[in-house]
Amino acid sequence: MSKTLQEYLNNNLNELKENGLYNEIDVVEGANGPVINIDGKDLINLSSNNYLGLATDEDMKKVAKEAIDSHGVGAGAVRTINGTMDLHRELEEKLAKFKGTESVIALTSGFNANQGAIPAIMKKGDAILSDELNHASIIDGCRLSGAKIIRVNHNDPEDLRKKAKEATESGEYNKVMYITDGVFSMDGDVVNLPEMIKVAKEFDLITYVDDAHGSGVMGKGAGTVKHFGLEKEVDMQMGTLSKAIGVVGGYVAGSKDLVDYLKVAARPFLFSTALTPADTAAITKAVEKLMASTELHDKLWENGDYLKQGLKDAGFDIGNSETPITPVIIGDEKKAQEFSRLLQEKGVYAKSIVFPTVPRGTGRVRNMPTAAHTKEMLDDAIEIYKEVGQELGII
Repeated sequence: MSKTLQEYLNNNLNELKENGLYNEIDVVEGANGPVINIDGKDLINLSSNNYLGLATDEDMKKVAKEAIDSHGVGAGAVRTINGTMDLHRELEEKLAKFKGTESVIALTSGFNANQGAIPAIMKKGDAILSDELNHASIIDGCRLSGAKIIRVNHNDPEDLRKKAKEATESGEYNKVMYITDGVFSMDGDVVNLPEMIKVAKEFDLITYVDDAHGSGVMGKGAGTVKHFGLEKEVDMQMGTLSKAIGVVGGYVAGSKDLVDYLKVAARPFLFSTALTPADTAAITKAVEKLMASTELHDKLWENGDYLKQGLKDAGFDIGNSETPITPVIIGDEKKAQEFSRLLQEKGVYAKSIVFPTVPRGTGRVRNMPTAAHTKEMLDDAIEIYKEVGQELGII
């Protein structure tokens, strides 16, 4: 290895470890369900984004196996050559119906969706008004576009109005976009979309909602935009297929013209091999389940409210979450990591989240109950939380 590279790696790894910012990666032995096995030990799993428990759904496993038999293990090409199968077309049609839009384009990840869709629409000479707490994939998509990025105070319609007015009246930009998460994944709060859309309409902003953590969770499963009844007002909706849906992939929903354009302009769509047949079939089955019943959605919220109340009653700082996402905010990064370590030692897997995922000084443990957890599991987890919280002097 180059001496220069080795020195660079040593310096940065040592600094991360000294500041409590180095993340150890655990290996799950078996399926990612409400209880997982790590190093031979069963742990109550509160760190998964498998919100509805669909990652292990038997119906989805069945259709995935059938798709392998009928269509093979891979799509064999990018979508624009001959990688688009009848399975992909069926998925996109059902997703569009589910989201209440004219059309949908499916990609291999939510990250890819943002990296493809944002730069396809926004260019150098444009401006993007971006919520300051937006996900890293939004930030990277904005950077790739070459547009001017203007940070907007978190969930603040008045700051959006001020900056939208400045941007549109400056004459510097060809077009201006407002982009935001629907549900903010680290705090669990929800965008004030009705007020933000009022501002966007006032200044003719292009509107883009990343609903990675809202899909399957908000709007009886159809997402944050549907929750507020704004399907006709939001230009672009992005979602993942790897969280509530339980598989892998991402999509952008909107008008037919938008999707037709993204199919010839979004680089990840043009240059990445299509979703596998098994993944595509399993996703389609998940969407069908969510369209047929709100049972899993309702159970998720019931469990989320239950865990949140238990941790709050115990004296933990759970922030201002409006969704089942439940942070326990510790502050100090090293203490947050020690808190997570002790939880795991006693039987709960809840990963610490530190800078750069969250701002410095706001280290936390992020808890995500799912529809698959039982009340007994959550009761056990709350008791272990109390024990560790008292041991570390947090409560």
